[in-house]
Amino acid sequence: MADHTRRAALLSIGLLLMVFAGGLYLSSRALLGRSPLPFGGGSVAVLPIGGVIYPDRSFGRDLVALGDRSEVKAFVLEIRSPGGSVGASQDLFGQVRRLREEDDRPVIAWIGDVGASGGYYVALGADSIFALPGSMTGSIGVIMQLPHAEELMKKVGIGIEVVKSGEYKDLGSVARSLSPGEREVLEELVNDVYEQFVQAVVENRDLSREEVLRVADGRVLSGKRAAEIGLVDGIATLQEAIDRAGSMAGLGENPSTVRPRERRVGLYDLVNGIAESKLRGWLPWLARPTTTGPQLLYLWR
Repeated sequence: MADHTRRAALLSIGLLLMVFAGGLYLSSRALLGRSPLPFGGGSVAVLPIGGVIYPDRSFGRDLVALGDRSEVKAFVLEIRSPGGSVGASQDLFGQVRRLREEDDRPVIAWIGDVGASGGYYVALGADSIFALPGSMTGSIGVIMQLPHAEELMKKVGIGIEVVKSGEYKDLGSVARSLSPGEREVLEELVNDVYEQFVQAVVENRDLSREEVLRVADGRVLSGKRAAEIGLVDGIATLQEAIDRAGSMAGLGENPSTVRPRERRVGLYDLVNGIAESKLRGWLPWLARPTTTGPQLLYLWR
């Protein structure tokens, strides 16, 4: 009798430990932003792309981390961005396109309030693009802004002596305005990068060059109008885009989702982020301490 009671007690303790361990496991996955039941058929990874796009390695790390997880069966890019620097936008586009070409899992881009210029460029890398009817998108074009303080410097008696190896080595100097030759050089550069944007739309949206050029003058479009033109595939909410990705991956509608882990934000990050956000809005060429000089921007201002 005593042995039977002892075995029953041990069994009860074992069951309690299993329940506790299972609860601890599920809680830890929830805190990490992971699917609570990875063995339940799979999940859709939702990757946010928000704010002004500048060089940042976090998206690539998140994409690799989520892509390596066996329970992830599809990807949704949650885009809420007016664009940003040309190089950063093209880099994100390249990462998304490489995922689309090298992986058989569906990749859907969804545009929220705004996914314009560089934000739209990134979306071109996905298998399909969806937007809200009132989303602001398009703005296919490139801009370069160069500040100069020539008159101010004259007033305060400041001058800059320049020794250079070629005519255009100090092109874009803050100390003076552009010469006609310098403007021509920069216009050629801007037009070259603009053509790259147009070609990316032609190649990824099954549109002719003539069709793209009709709206590739920097204008912003509603999601509804973009769908009519063919810049996006259709109208959908974020949940509908996730449902579509789930259905394409064989998970059905309302699939479980996973997101990248959120980095802890301290007081320094908060203050620095607010200051940088203001600089990006007012003076985009000063927005990043690591980036000096004029910048080419796929940015809807």
